[in-house]
Amino acid sequence: MTEKCKAIFKGKDIPAAAYLLASAFLLIMLASRSSFLYPCNNWNDANSYFSVGKALFNGKMPYRDVFDQKGMYLYFFYGLAYLVSHTTFAGVFLLEVLLAAFDLAGICRILCLYVKKGTALALSPLTLAVIISSYSFYWGGSAEEVNLPFLIWGLYFVLDYFKNKYPAEKMPWRTVLTGGILAGMIANIKFTSLGFFFAWMMCVAFSFLVLKDFWGAVKGCVIFLAGMAVPFIPWVIYFGRNHGLYEWYWGYVYINVFVYSNLNGEGPSLWERIYTLAKLLYWVMRKNMVYFAFVVPGVVWFIIGRGRKWLERFLMLALCFFLFLGIYVGGSELPYYALPLGVFAIPGAALLGQILEWGLERIPSLAGETPTAVPGWLVGAASLVISLGIIWLVSINIPYMSEKKEDIFLYKFKKIVEETEDPTLLNIGCLDAGLYTVCDIVLPCRWFQTQTLAINDVQKEQERYIVEGQTDYIIARDSYPEAVWDKYELAAQEPWYHEGVEFTYYLFRRKAGEQ
Repeated sequence: MTEKCKAIFKGKDIPAAAYLLASAFLLIMLASRSSFLYPCNNWNDANSYFSVGKALFNGKMPYRDVFDQKGMYLYFFYGLAYLVSHTTFAGVFLLEVLLAAFDLAGICRILCLYVKKGTALALSPLTLAVIISSYSFYWGGSAEEVNLPFLIWGLYFVLDYFKNKYPAEKMPWRTVLTGGILAGMIANIKFTSLGFFFAWMMCVAFSFLVLKDFWGAVKGCVIFLAGMAVPFIPWVIYFGRNHGLYEWYWGYVYINVFVYSNLNGEGPSLWERIYTLAKLLYWVMRKNMVYFAFVVPGVVWFIIGRGRKWLERFLMLALCFFLFLGIYVGGSELPYYALPLGVFAIPGAALLGQILEWGLERIPSLAGETPTAVPGWLVGAASLVISLGIIWLVSINIPYMSEKKEDIFLYKFKKIVEETEDPTLLNIGCLDAGLYTVCDIVLPCRWFQTQTLAINDVQKEQERYIVEGQTDYIIARDSYPEAVWDKYELAAQEPWYHEGVEFTYYLFRRKAGEQ
């Protein structure tokens, strides 16, 4: 990395740092439904995270008092967003901008390993744009989006080592420890991306073995695991003091590994799973071609390009393989699962940068002309405009900007719910529809939403809440149990269209005198 590139990350190049931060703001502003350009972010998953984060900051314990199956740092970050705004995603938008700024800083630092500073700065917004304009970015605010900066910085540390230090030097213990800390954060947000760091540490251990330092490899693994343990410490203390260690394990590890996935020995055979994964990769590539157009040539260039060490080539192959395997080996597949694979668009951007630099150096000389320098600010501005244009043309979210808040069922239901002082609510038939958010309702019960889990507790407990009339209101999608009519009356119903499918949301209000 050149000294000019290093200056950006030491706070000495304020204009470059400001450019990356402004780019993060503008890209997320256009790409995410959490942005003020959109009427709201009514994605069920993001609202579920927001509701649990809100509950956490109101004294309720995740998994035991309110149930969702993601990691604690996701809820903690969403809880901080809740402190910014209780009824909107303004705080989530700021969180996404901050995450994108770290994404861009990491992308720029990786690109600086292969191209000049100006090229790296210009290509950084473009690289992030192709990732967040993809189908896998979905509506904005996913756990995968929160994981992305940790993956990008992990990629930087390992690429920097194998390009600039290996085999002359062993990876510094501080870097190994940092990699472990990054992996620990992933483990406490959504652990399906941990395959990346398995490959990361495996290749680092191999580098010690190549240098005939067996005990160094062992020590490196121990230090990595020690770093990985660091992000767990606050939550071990939190759950330990509240006698909730088992609930933490059950809600996050057991449910995801043995209930949500099909890794319990009852799934398909090995060859069936390999065929399914191969077919899945094909469709993931088709759905997210906007960044796989960078991933494929970049990874191929990295593996077969000249001048690389064999372990450096193997590193990229291992990172790709184990990240993909970790995400999809469980058998589940949703659009946003593929977002972490966007980290491999960065080698493609580096390849593009080298091609551009090669062309700019040779085309003027071929024409017999003296090249005229283009102002750096103009190149950066042009790159940012192109990046925003890609999002505008490709992102599935852009059409949603035209929706009016008053036409959305959430805000129609909100007017009714707010007629009751300190209302309580139960969400059935789907994940969190967003009414908890817009009405600023703290979750009143453990099974506050209908989970997509193969366990009986959800439906049985929710039916008990309904029979006992525990909440003032119930929001249901498409269907509801007949028992609802005993203590509730229909207050409103509204249609909602999503990706060509029509849903009907019902709002029930507890009858007067029923408690």
